[in-house]
Amino acid sequence: MVSAVIPKLVPKVMKGKGRFINRPTKTGKRTYDKFFIYVPTEVARDSLFPFKPGEEVVTRIDPAEKRLIVEKSETKEGDRA
Repeated sequence: MVSAVIPKLVPKVMKGKGRFINRPTKTGKRTYDKFFIYVPTEVARDSLFPFKPGEEVVTRIDPAEKRLIVEKSETKEGDRA
């Protein structure tokens, strides 16, 4: 009889419920909208999560699929125009 070794699988979260938030900000006499997307902690701490805090990202809209795409910025810090 041959016994098989079954590796213990670590579950990955990769899905969670977040929220789209508007935090209006006053600057002088004007109020400006400031939008944020909340990423649940269990998703952001997942080992497969592609971003680090403070990292620049590029956002774009895919109108055909009706989704927002967030990708790492290819611009390195200090390379801004």
